[in-house]
Amino acid sequence: MFGVEDEATKTAVSAYVKLMRASHSVLNRTQPLLAAAGLTHVQLGVLEALLHLGPLTQRDLTRKLLTSPGNLTDVIDKLARRQLVQRVQCPEDRRRVRVVLTDAGRRFIEELFPRHARDIAAAMRGLDQSELLALQELLRRLGRVAAED
Repeated sequence: MFGVEDEATKTAVSAYVKLMRASHSVLNRTQPLLAAAGLTHVQLGVLEALLHLGPLTQRDLTRKLLTSPGNLTDVIDKLARRQLVQRVQCPEDRRRVRVVLTDAGRRFIEELFPRHARDIAAAMRGLDQSELLALQELLRRLGRVAAED
């Protein structure tokens, strides 16, 4: 394999390629619904995080969504223009700003998210419940180890 003779490295590269292909396939499955709703995956991530976690600072959202602060600012600006979110100063520290769902944003994501979740489930239907749980644990471990370096 392109000058790689170590079996562990070959296996890791092969697993990586399969992980990326599977991820791409799942993203492609969910893309049409998001495109119809006028959203990117990162925009959906912001709305979903705010729905399930409540108001968050941009810094918290950046960490949660694994995106850059600059990209997140642009994403939030676009969602704010659509009146789905708004920025609110934190009363305890006016230097900090929280991003909150508007009423329209809450209605929008509460209607969209169940359909998005069904698309994800359909894309992952090749695995049974126990395999999905095992995959979750494996990916959690992989993420932790990869982040250490």
